[in-house]
Amino acid sequence: MAQDDSPEQVEQFLQQLDKFHPTLPESVTEYHLRKSGFHTTDPRAVKTVSLAAQKLLADLAHDALQYAKMRTAQAKKGSGGKQDNRLILTTQDLTWALKNYGVSVHKPEGLGPVVAG
Repeated sequence: MAQDDSPEQVEQFLQQLDKFHPTLPESVTEYHLRKSGFHTTDPRAVKTVSLAAQKLLADLAHDALQYAKMRTAQAKKGSGGKQDNRLILTTQDLTWALKNYGVSVHKPEGLGPVVAG
């Protein structure tokens, strides 16, 4: 919510938030909030964080899907013959999507390289 939101808009958001059931269970959100040092008794705060986490995960999945589509399209261009039409999401696709959000992914040694271009 922006600073210039009216009290009515904030109240409307809070009412909608009461009806919202996040994909990420609130118990998981509460656990990670407590583990990071954030303690609250307000369930709306937990739901708001759950909503933000759900939005982030949805955006990451969408971005990774776009990278997978681009990678598949390039592979189809580069080779002739019959192509497999399945779309497979790889760790590389997710790594590229995470890079857009400033998150670096490093695999432990021995598992092979992660190429994020």
